[in-house]
Amino acid sequence: MQLTGAEIVIECLKEQGVDTVFGYPGGTILNIYDALYKHSEEINHILTSHEQGAAHAADGYARATGKVGVCLATSGPGATNLVTGIATAYMDSIPMVAITANVNLPALGKDSFQEVDIAGVTMPITKHGYIVKDVNVLADTLRKAFKIAMSGRPGPVLVDITKDVTANKCEFTPMKPASIEKMSKYTENDIAAAIELIQKAEKPFIYVGGGVIASGASDELRQFVQKLDAPVCDTLIGKGAFDGRDEAYTGMIGMHGTKVSNLGVCECDLLIALGARFSDRVVTSPANFAKNAKVLHIDIDAAEINKNIKTDVAVVGDVKEILQILNRRLTAQKHPQWLARIKELKETYPLSYDTSKLSCPFVIEEIDRVTEGKAVITTDVGQHQMWAAQYYRYSEPRTFLSSGGLGTMGYGLGACIGAKMGRPDKICINIAGDGCFRMNMNELATASRYNIPIIQVVINNHVLGMVRQWQTLFYDHRYSQTVLNDKVDFCKVAEGLGCMAIKVTSKEEVAPAIEKAVNFGGPVVIECIIHEDDKVFPMVAPGTPNSAVFDEKDLEEKN
Repeated sequence: MQLTGAEIVIECLKEQGVDTVFGYPGGTILNIYDALYKHSEEINHILTSHEQGAAHAADGYARATGKVGVCLATSGPGATNLVTGIATAYMDSIPMVAITANVNLPALGKDSFQEVDIAGVTMPITKHGYIVKDVNVLADTLRKAFKIAMSGRPGPVLVDITKDVTANKCEFTPMKPASIEKMSKYTENDIAAAIELIQKAEKPFIYVGGGVIASGASDELRQFVQKLDAPVCDTLIGKGAFDGRDEAYTGMIGMHGTKVSNLGVCECDLLIALGARFSDRVVTSPANFAKNAKVLHIDIDAAEINKNIKTDVAVVGDVKEILQILNRRLTAQKHPQWLARIKELKETYPLSYDTSKLSCPFVIEEIDRVTEGKAVITTDVGQHQMWAAQYYRYSEPRTFLSSGGLGTMGYGLGACIGAKMGRPDKICINIAGDGCFRMNMNELATASRYNIPIIQVVINNHVLGMVRQWQTLFYDHRYSQTVLNDKVDFCKVAEGLGCMAIKVTSKEEVAPAIEKAVNFGGPVVIECIIHEDDKVFPMVAPGTPNSAVFDEKDLEEKN
């Protein structure tokens, strides 16, 4: 059948099972929006307040569902406004297809109105980028984009389409979506070497990254942990891959990880990295990281092997597939003395905070209690993000959504909207600091427009908290441009954007506010006022070994 390029875009989205897209229209993409109008009962479009919000919403939808997130934008500034969201998805290996439209083909390269080489701009932050100049290749290009986004290590793909291509016609033949390739490259020798390392270990430690979630390997991980009789830590993006309430769980590792995880990894004799990349927020001093341990690295991306940390054995492939093999072949291990040591560390170094006043950790624990640990939590970036990682006990994958690699302030609200659209059965809560909330709080208008029942918690300390913490610890209290104590009233802003707003200034007000928000049925903002000098601990200073992890008590004793 003969279809226009715009109609082909919509048919390809339907082929791929896309039910929701996020975007903002403009001149060059009008033909696609016109075609979308005719299929509004099949594909739900969420009009965001800004294209960056659309990219973050597509990202949040993908993280919460495991499907490809889709965002749309027009040429020029519309397309460039997606860049931060695309980079966020790229750094955290999130499958996304960003569809943009460009000027007509004869106008390309002539500095035409709203012309930008968006494929060139995004080349370093996408798995692949296309510019479609011929309607006859449009369908195949879109199909390739979805396959690439999900194959191997997931990530974003950009498809830019000239406006005349969206108007031109060609023959369209429907097709079923292509199968997704695992791209495993391991050998039988690799598996044998991994088993040998595991069987010889007396103090194994399992280090879990986002790859476990991407591969859907949580069940296999649980079996693996039981078979190894070993403790488990995770990265920020790996949260929820392993049950945070399990006795074997020791908490997050790295700069703001627990003392148990940081010290435990320093003492282990085998570190098993599953779908993790040894980022600098985990490995603060590469030369001193896990010095007493052999390293077994299992990851789908061969480029990550030996990139940051030298491994003793590497198994390149899908972590779910590899764990299934290991679970079948390994005999049950027992490490009672090692687990007793981990238990001792847990009892000696529990997470703690000042319980005498309203604080973010208290708010997080109350959210955990009220939601029974079953909500989808999105965050922005900063102190609140670390507290959300530390004090909410994530028991399921795809329930903690945060910008890990890029550290994008303003990410959480759009992501929360996307998550709620993908998982309407879940309570979806975004936790943001006041600095982050200022960046994209316009997306509250999106939530109220569609009456999307998300909960936005603003942890307001009237400063850029994490930057201020560094200024306190490393810059001799020189608070350069980190004080936000102005006249902005977030509750009035929220009400002006069509949301219910609740201000919380005491511990007693927290639980009723959360319960009211959960039962409201529409978007709610809860503003919690905390002290400006509250700090996130434990902490590992940049460039120091994980063994140098310290907390507030250590600082007091040192001074």
